[in-house]
Amino acid sequence: QVEVVESGGGSVQAGGSLRLSCAASGYTYNMAWFRQAPGKIREGVAAIGRGGRTTYADFVKGRFTISGDDNAKDIAYLQMNSLKPEDTAMYYCAVDPRLRTTTIDERAYEYWGQGTQVTVSS
Repeated sequence: QVEVVESGGGSVQAGGSLRLSCAASGYTYNMAWFRQAPGKIREGVAAIGRGGRTTYADFVKGRFTISGDDNAKDIAYLQMNSLKPEDTAMYYCAVDPRLRTTTIDERAYEYWGQGTQVTVSS
């Protein structure tokens, strides 16, 4: 069992920035961020593989950056810039230890965190 803990959520005004952090208690191969807004389905945001390969949803390209920690392979960050009110959601980190393609398909992830709230006001 791998424990996943997110941090860094909060409230900002449109155009602002936040950085989310995700820490896993065990070995991970892929780490990803997902989000779910009230009344909407959960959607993939960004993912990073152990070798540094990344993938993004089209709606965050150029605004969000996922990265790993140089000193701890089981930590990932999501730098969110130019935030919009429509980015308001609960953000979840998910991890998986299996050697698979880096993807934002939630079916590829076994372990999930409890989520951290991001609220962007206009």
